[in-house]
Amino acid sequence: MRLRTSKDKLKIEHSIIDGVRDFLQRLIKANPEIRSVIPGVIRPVRDARGAIKVRLTVPVQNGWKAIALSAGARQELFISTTMDKDAMERAIEKALEE
Repeated sequence: MRLRTSKDKLKIEHSIIDGVRDFLQRLIKANPEIRSVIPGVIRPVRDARGAIKVRLTVPVQNGWKAIALSAGARQELFISTTMDKDAMERAIEKALEE
């Protein structure tokens, strides 16, 4: 299955939970070190209310795995980048503030 792209860096294979697409576009625009972001599986959760929350979970072969919480759901985000954990967390915080 071929992935659809949005500005060549946001790979969209299936839907993205509410509000997360705008966050990802801000994150990519502000950080040229990010090669691509691939949103993953969406699952319903009870504690995902209010503002969008994103946290890094584990390093993966070419970057980081993160979890986004919003609108009663959680979604995995696979971020391909050379940024270290501290730099990635700062970039996420800055993109969430905008």
